[in-house]
Amino acid sequence: MALIDLIEANKRFDEKIVLTEANFSANEGEKIAIIGKNGEGKSTFLKVLLGALTLDSGRVIRQNGKSIAMLSQNVDFHANLSVRDAIKQELSEIYTALEEYEKLHLKLEQNPENKEYLKQMDLIMALIESKDAWNIEAKINRVLKEFDLLKYIDRLVCTLSGGEIRRVGLCILILKNPDILLLDEPTNHLDVYMTSFLEDLLKESKMCVIFISHDRYFIDAIADKCVEIENGKLSVFKGGYANYLEKKAQILESLTKSHETLLKQLKSEEEWLRRGVKARLKRNEGRKERILKMREEAKKNPGAIKRLRLEISRSTLNFNADKVMNRKKMLFEIKNVSKSIEDKMLFRDFSARILQGERIAIVGKNGCGKSTFLKMLLGQIKQDSGEIKRGEIKIGYFDQARNLVNSDKTLLEIFCPNGGDRVQVRDKNMHVYGYLKNFLFPKEFLDKSVSVLSGGEKNRVALALLFTQTYDILVLDEPTNDLDISTINILEEYLLNFEGAILFVSHDRYFVDKIANKIYAFEGNSSINILHTLYTEYLENEKELHEFDNFTLSLENSISNSNQKEKKSQKLSYKENEILNHHPEKIEIIEKQIEQLNKDLSNPSVYQNIGINKLYEELQKAQEELKTLEMEYFAVLEKSENL
Repeated sequence: MALIDLIEANKRFDEKIVLTEANFSANEGEKIAIIGKNGEGKSTFLKVLLGALTLDSGRVIRQNGKSIAMLSQNVDFHANLSVRDAIKQELSEIYTALEEYEKLHLKLEQNPENKEYLKQMDLIMALIESKDAWNIEAKINRVLKEFDLLKYIDRLVCTLSGGEIRRVGLCILILKNPDILLLDEPTNHLDVYMTSFLEDLLKESKMCVIFISHDRYFIDAIADKCVEIENGKLSVFKGGYANYLEKKAQILESLTKSHETLLKQLKSEEEWLRRGVKARLKRNEGRKERILKMREEAKKNPGAIKRLRLEISRSTLNFNADKVMNRKKMLFEIKNVSKSIEDKMLFRDFSARILQGERIAIVGKNGCGKSTFLKMLLGQIKQDSGEIKRGEIKIGYFDQARNLVNSDKTLLEIFCPNGGDRVQVRDKNMHVYGYLKNFLFPKEFLDKSVSVLSGGEKNRVALALLFTQTYDILVLDEPTNDLDISTINILEEYLLNFEGAILFVSHDRYFVDKIANKIYAFEGNSSINILHTLYTEYLENEKELHEFDNFTLSLENSISNSNQKEKKSQKLSYKENEILNHHPEKIEIIEKQIEQLNKDLSNPSVYQNIGINKLYEELQKAQEELKTLEMEYFAVLEKSENL
């Protein structure tokens, strides 16, 4: 049975159709990406599922007793609450259940046969387990740490930035562990390390997650299926982003030539992604094999750890500065530049040259100085020491282009300010519609005021304006923020064909991999490493080093613990005593069920009557249950023997 169903749903705002006769279903544990251009109604769709918006007609059916929660673009908390208090308030159900568990535990110690207490205990334990909340304080600390919020735990929420408040909201939803989690652009305001943590957490989660995202690696890693909203219709594509591209391209190929531009972009994107996925899979296989060998060697010879760690480090090509001057035009020369803000040193003695044709991604954690570095090159702020030489160059800054579209003028007036219908695009004179259709604008938009366009449409106007001009270098600060995937595809195509240099800050791994041929990695220790590798390769090596360091620490702890003769005594909890006393009986019952199911699957008269698929599903379910029971029982048994 589905957790949530949408049946023949219709929704519109004035003349804008959001849903028309739409049907949708989400099952337990499914991860579903909602895809579509900005303005198609993706956020509205989530609000309909949540129940925050009503349909004009049709039905939303949610399974009884199942919880649902949503992270929207704007998160509100009471202004006078600290982060700690906001979390406790939002998790009050969990804290109340844990308090009730402790009270009942004491009552059962005094009266272990009381049936009413036992019944209440079963209900409380079921709630706590459904929320995975036995170690809630440890989970809170871990999630806050991964989202760089632990340092703000006693700060008032109202003193945090918008991005930080949104991260607090995301932490709370993760800790609530609802049956259905709705996420609207969850990776906004997350750096790549936070996104990776969220990715791993959602993949392991039993929650049904329905999410909107423009992060294509995130979609590909998480989604079981993609649902596209287009002109009020829902189209379902099984699998992640790569499969969506392939199927969408096939559909567009069979349609009219009006889709030629989009089809070209999709096919190019599909080919690039296919090559990248194959390469990453091959790299990951070798990486896993290598680290397993290293771990085995380190277990036998702890003295080899330093040598093995060095071997991992060497797999990323790092350069502290460009060693060789080539014949390309030099746009910037940076010599021994340092910059600090307040008491924090962002980078020290950094030297580099930025040359014509280079596409440089500036990457690193939030707050490490990436945007400061851009502003320093633009001359908006001054370095503390060192020298920056800038050639006679023309710079295109994407934020400036965005500011130009805050206007009541029509598209025609903006692109043809002197009248007519021709636009000068660098060295070409083009018909304005011929140019704007490359940015997915239909002809009827030419007379529309920019002020009535959606945020995504305004971003496309800004990009179109940016690329009419001739520049030596483009400077882009988080250019994919607030863009839908179609618009990001357009941006990528233009950047890949741009002959000047590109300098950009981004957390979008897919975008960085596709565009950059060099990386400035801000590593948080006042250093900037210059890399000549794919961003995802750099991140994989970083993750591998982190895993290896954790392994080293656990190995050292293990050696230390083995030398200790006395072990700390621990009392079994009520839950653990229950497992110790009752799991053997449960295991025996499940084993008999499995034995019978295997017999039924070998008996044609039985499986033809019941159905072989049904019997096989029951067998798989029973085997999984047995595995879980045995793991729980032997873990507690081992603990009890060590007391």
